[in-house]
Amino acid sequence: MANTHHRSRRTKTGKKLRKARKKRKFELASPPIETKIGTDRKKIARTRGGNQKLKLFNAEKVNVVNPKTGEVKSTAIKRVEVNPCSIDYSRRSIITKGAILETELGYVKVTSRPGQHGLLNGVVVEYSKSKK
Repeated sequence: MANTHHRSRRTKTGKKLRKARKKRKFELASPPIETKIGTDRKKIARTRGGNQKLKLFNAEKVNVVNPKTGEVKSTAIKRVEVNPCSIDYSRRSIITKGAILETELGYVKVTSRPGQHGLLNGVVVEYSKSKK
């Protein structure tokens, strides 16, 4: 069965709503892309209006900006330190926007949306393990 973005079948109080029509193509949704560490794997997906999204399934490197010096470097990812999106994502080492990665340059906070943009960008941050 297809994922959709249509109205819920129940009201806020729990009453069942009657179906007015079937699912429509413009309501179609896709499952979330859970980016992991590994050899680069991308996919181009067609979206509404003929536009395209670049979905990133696996990534080895991240483009890191050092805010103090302003320079950008591509560096290898060692591991996912923490993902504030979900405890489960932290445990499974899934990369989303806001995740903190351990790299050769130190800790990096992801600023891009890898499942939507198809690339990993991040900023060097000061992170201590006691903040968990």
